[in-house]
Amino acid sequence: MWPQSSVFTGDSVTLRCEGIQPQNGWVFLWKKDSNRESIEAATKTVNFVKVSDGGKYSCRARRKRYYTDYSDSVIVTIYEKTQSLSDVTYMVKESLAGATNGTYSCNGAETEGSRWSQMSDAVTLTVSAFPTPTLTVEPQSSVFTGDSVTLRCEGIKSQNGWEFLWRKDSDSKDSKDSKSTETANKTINPVNVSDGGEYSCRAQRRGYYTDYSEPVIVTIYERPKPKVTIKPAQHVFSGDTVTLRCDIYGKGVTSWHYSWYKEGLHTFSSDRQEHTVRSVTESDVGTYSCNGSETEGSRWSQMSDAVKLTVSAPRAVLNVSSQKWLTEGDPVILICEVCNFSTGWTFSWFTLTVSQENSHHYNLLSDSSRGAGGNYTVSSAALNHTGVYVCRAEREKSVYKTQYSNTQLLWVTDVSTSVSLIVSPSRTQHFTSVSLSLSCEDQSNSTGLRVRRYTDSGQLEDCSSLHRSTCTISSTNTSDTGVYWCESESGEKYYPVNITVHSGVILESPVHPVTEGDHLILRCLYQHTAPPNLRAYFYKDGSLIQNQTTEMTITSVSKSHEGFYYCKHPDEGESPKSWISVRASADTRSDGLKLKKNRVIARLVVAVLIIVILVLLWRYKNNKGGRSQCPSIVSQQQNNSQTSDQSQSEAGYKTLPSDSASESSEHLFAKIKLKSLTQQTKKKENKENETESFDCFYFKLTLKTDQGAGPSEMTFVEVK
Repeated sequence: MWPQSSVFTGDSVTLRCEGIQPQNGWVFLWKKDSNRESIEAATKTVNFVKVSDGGKYSCRARRKRYYTDYSDSVIVTIYEKTQSLSDVTYMVKESLAGATNGTYSCNGAETEGSRWSQMSDAVTLTVSAFPTPTLTVEPQSSVFTGDSVTLRCEGIKSQNGWEFLWRKDSDSKDSKDSKSTETANKTINPVNVSDGGEYSCRAQRRGYYTDYSEPVIVTIYERPKPKVTIKPAQHVFSGDTVTLRCDIYGKGVTSWHYSWYKEGLHTFSSDRQEHTVRSVTESDVGTYSCNGSETEGSRWSQMSDAVKLTVSAPRAVLNVSSQKWLTEGDPVILICEVCNFSTGWTFSWFTLTVSQENSHHYNLLSDSSRGAGGNYTVSSAALNHTGVYVCRAEREKSVYKTQYSNTQLLWVTDVSTSVSLIVSPSRTQHFTSVSLSLSCEDQSNSTGLRVRRYTDSGQLEDCSSLHRSTCTISSTNTSDTGVYWCESESGEKYYPVNITVHSGVILESPVHPVTEGDHLILRCLYQHTAPPNLRAYFYKDGSLIQNQTTEMTITSVSKSHEGFYYCKHPDEGESPKSWISVRASADTRSDGLKLKKNRVIARLVVAVLIIVILVLLWRYKNNKGGRSQCPSIVSQQQNNSQTSDQSQSEAGYKTLPSDSASESSEHLFAKIKLKSLTQQTKKKENKENETESFDCFYFKLTLKTDQGAGPSEMTFVEVK
């Protein structure tokens, strides 16, 4: 092969297969790499070679059917002709001293041959001082803990072999303790307060260093946590106005945008720190929290703690201090309270009435205290206190008025009434699905009575139709349980009865109060077929008083027997409770009525006597025709005191006898004393001795009972 070395593209290469004379009939075969053989002459020339012509060549000869062995292989190397010689290098030292600016080019000649390369393109070499990097920080303002900060050392291209060194809080720029080699960008995520400080950077390559950049200060604050407040309070009433406020006390931020969350879900955002809800409802109940974002920036606060807003509709509750079934003269207190809200309320009380059209009316009591105490006191119950009561409360601060309270029934009974309620069957407890009749009877034959009721569900309604005195329930139901009474057209209420409708076991007890001394029989009844050995237990006020019987008898009832009674069977169940009232006997009642009657008669007698005495004195004065004066009544009373024993025997007393029919009963006395006074005058000068009389009368009336059962009443009257 010629030439014996590598050649460049475009040159000529000649290969010769020697040792065999071609004129002796030999043919030459050529092979390149692993390609197929080709028949050519003994000399093979390739002009304008290409890189692809390079490879491993071999040859052999053939004559007729005989082949020689292949020759040894020859490797032909073809190079691409370049603009510079690969083994010629010019180096310019990267040093400020001795560096030369300019344009540079080159070519090459074969050391042991005649070949030359082309001329290279010119390259401009510029030598300058090392640049000083610039340090930037993102974001450009202070950040909060948990955020991310990125520092960039700019002005040096890291791909040119530069490395970057970072420094934090170093007073000496030559300090090596604070150096660290990193990339051109330094990111801290998440940051802590300790990451704040002064940062700078520089670059180095092959032992050469740039100057440090100008330092930048990274400021890191604790991420602020907002606080939610609710005004006026966290527990408010429906209809109140509520203001939610989000306070964020954080450094470095002057303006916030607020986001509000209810039950952890975002509800709205606002540029205002406060959010006002007018006329809140129970739908506004929940937990509220907030956070803030920087108005002109990317920083966020923490989420505040959740604060619970409770909205409720305060409810007035009415209770009675004592038994609701009262007798005339009993004290009772109506207690009005607002659940869970004990202060700041004033109260008012009402009676509930129903018109003929069954519409309800609330009538404010004229003596309603409307005080902060919440009590309406009746010191001595009278018949006109009978009725259905309600109350309500209101508040001046953050004005609020509750709905009407639950109802409470008060009944005041008078045993002397002529009206009675007849119940058939005659008992207070009744089974379900039976017939029940209630009718009003009036001994005075007055008309216009009707039956009304107040059910356990709090309904005040008519039981009988208008102008009818009988209420008939064809099939009873537990909803018929309630208080039934007779009511006149003018609204007077008579003889209330508590009716209970129940299934299973009931107590048979009298409808009307039992009189002292009478027999009382109580029976325990079972709604269905009674078991043959049915035995019941009887209770009074929760205490067992008799067992193993279905009937209980009290032979002589006294006031101590008054109370709540019920019966119970271990297998069949328990009856409702019934109140059994005991009233005084007829004799006791007649004594009380007699005393009341005597007091009225005594007052009438006094009035008549006064009139008679005045008439007599007037006539006496006219007949006398003279002029008279009366001495001081005070001195006269003193005189009377000194002569009281003597006066008792004077004929001037008149006594009104008491009822002589009963010597042992309380007697009422009336005593009247009349007296004529005469006073002698001194002799008048220059006149004859004479006596001038001045006549005056006074009387004294004393009322008392012979047993001291009642207070004494004394009346003094002076008549001139």
